[in-house]
Amino acid sequence: MAFHVIGAKFGLRDDVARRIVPKVNLPLPGSGGGSDREPPATKCCVRPQLHPLFPEEEALNAQAVATRRAEFTTALVCAREALAKIGCSPVPILTGEWGAPCWPEGVAGSMTHCQGYCAAAVARDSEVIALGIDAEPNEPLPDGVPGVIARREELTFLASLPVLGVAWDRLLFSAKETVYKAWFPVGRRFLDFHEATVAVLPDGTFVAHVLVTPPILRGKPLTNFSGRWTVVDGLVLTTIAVEAQ
Repeated sequence: MAFHVIGAKFGLRDDVARRIVPKVNLPLPGSGGGSDREPPATKCCVRPQLHPLFPEEEALNAQAVATRRAEFTTALVCAREALAKIGCSPVPILTGEWGAPCWPEGVAGSMTHCQGYCAAAVARDSEVIALGIDAEPNEPLPDGVPGVIARREELTFLASLPVLGVAWDRLLFSAKETVYKAWFPVGRRFLDFHEATVAVLPDGTFVAHVLVTPPILRGKPLTNFSGRWTVVDGLVLTTIAVEAQ
C-alpha cells in the first residue's frame, strides 16, 4: 500500500509552518493492530500564505477567526501536496455530509488540525478504502468530558493503564475521532462516541469495535478497526487504514 502523509507544525502568531512533526506509521489491517512496514511519507515546509485557496474553499471559512483560517488553510495545503504525490491535479477540497472532506474520485483521505499542527493522509482507494487520522494535544481532557465521550468499560480500562506520560483519556478521544473518520466514508451515517468501543494499548496500537449495524464491505460487515498511536512533541497522533482486499 502506498500512503502519502503531509504534516506541518506551525506558529499561530505568524501562521507560517516551522517544521514537520514526525510521521505516524499507518497500520495494516489484519496485522493485529500494527505493522513494521512504514509507508512512504513526504516532509515539507508548508507556508499557507504561498498557497492561495480556491474561491470555493475560501467561501467555506470566510467568517472564521484568523487562527481557524490558518489551520483550515494549512490542512488544505497539506492535503493538496499529499494528493500531488499520488498524481492528482489540484482541485478544491470541499466539505460534504457532517463536514467530511470531499476527496477526488478514486481517493481515500483524512485531515486533522489542532492548535499548531495540521496533517493530511491520502491513498488510492484501489489500495485503501478509508483512512482516519487525528491529532490532539497530549493533555488531559477537561473535567466532565471523559464521561461524555467514553463508555464505562473504557474508563475502567484507562484507569488500569500505566503512567507513561500519556494523557490516556485524550488518546481515547483521538482514537474515537479517527474511528469516525475512517467509518463515515463507508458507513455514511453519524457515529456517536458511545456507538464504538475502543481499547488503547501501551504498545502503540488500539482496537475498535463498532456497536451499530455495520455496512457491508466487499461482502463482509465492517465492524472492527485496528490503528496506531504515538505521542511526540506534545501531541497525541492516531491513525487507521482500511485496506482494500
